[in-house]
Amino acid sequence: MPSPPIQEQIALVTSQLALLRRLEWRVRHAVETVLGGEYRSAFRGRGMEFDQVVKYTYGDDIRDIDWNVTARLGEPYRKKFIEEREVTLLLVFEDSVSLQFGSGPQSKREALLELAGLVMLLGAVNRDRVGFCYAGPGGHLLKQPVRGRGPILHAAATLLGRPAPGLESSPAAPPSPSSLRPAASSLAPDASRLAPQASAIPWRTLAHAAPRHSILIWLSDFPPRPAPEGWTVLSRRYQTMGFRVDDPWERALPEERVLTTYDPVSGRLVTLNGASAAQRAAHAAWVGQREDHFRTLFPDPLTRLVVGTWETRLDALVRFFHARMSRRGFH
Repeated sequence: MPSPPIQEQIALVTSQLALLRRLEWRVRHAVETVLGGEYRSAFRGRGMEFDQVVKYTYGDDIRDIDWNVTARLGEPYRKKFIEEREVTLLLVFEDSVSLQFGSGPQSKREALLELAGLVMLLGAVNRDRVGFCYAGPGGHLLKQPVRGRGPILHAAATLLGRPAPGLESSPAAPPSPSSLRPAASSLAPDASRLAPQASAIPWRTLAHAAPRHSILIWLSDFPPRPAPEGWTVLSRRYQTMGFRVDDPWERALPEERVLTTYDPVSGRLVTLNGASAAQRAAHAAWVGQREDHFRTLFPDPLTRLVVGTWETRLDALVRFFHARMSRRGFH
C-alpha cells in the first residue's frame, strides 16, 4: 500500500495529466490550422548538418552561397544542409518563491508552468524528443528527453506536479498565511538593493543532457544577477531561448494605492505606495536591471518570450513562432 505522500504525488500527477489532455486538443488545433510547419521551422531553421556544395540555382537562399568555392570555380555554388530528423527540446524550469506572486487570479508560477506544458505538448504533437530539468531551492530533477505522446505527457505532468517552494526558504520566517498574497520581490520599494536569488540549476550536468544543437528553453523569473558560469559555451552547444511570465504590477505599480504585502525573497513585510515618486523610480530601476539581464542572456530578440499573466499562453507562443519565421525569412 503506497504511503500517504506517494498517494498524494500520484493523485497530483493524475490531475495534471487530465489538465494536459484538455490543453492537448487546443495545441493540436493550433498546429493543424495556425502553425502548420512553422513550429518546426521556427525551432530548427535551415538544418544543422552540412552535406555538400552544389550549384546555385534560381530560388535558392543566397545566404547559403559558398563564396570561396564560387570564386574558385567562377560560378555560384551553395552549401547544402541535411535537416535533422527530429528536434530535441530540453526545458529548464527554474522555480523560486518570487514566482508565487499574483496580483490577479493566477500566479506567475501557474502561468509559467502552463507555458512549459504547452511547449512540451507541441513537441509531442510534432513527434519530437522532450525532456526537462526542474530546479528549485530544494534541489533539481532531471528527466532525459523522451519520444512519444504518452511518455511526454507523463513527463509534463511530473513537471506541472512539482510542489511550489516553501515560503520558509526565505531569509526570514514567514508571517501568518493571511498576509502572503500578494508577494514579489520586484514590488518592494528597495528591490534594487535586494540580494539576487541563487540558482539551483545544474548547468554542468545540462551541458551533456541533450545532443548538440538541441533547443534549450530556460523558463524563469530572471531576476537581475550575473550570467551562469559557462553560459557562453552552453549557448554555443544548444539553441537557447528564455521564456518569462510577468504580472501587471511588475510592469507598473498600481497608481494612487498604498498596500502592505509580504516579500518572500527578502522575508519581510513591505509597504507599496503607488503615489510615491521615489517608489516608482526604484521600481522602474529594478525593471530596467531585469530587462538588461534578460537581454544579456538572450541578445537576439527572437530568442526571448515574455508573456503576461493576463495573456493566453498559446496565443503568445503562436505570435512568437510567427515572429521568428517572418524575421528569418521562412515562408
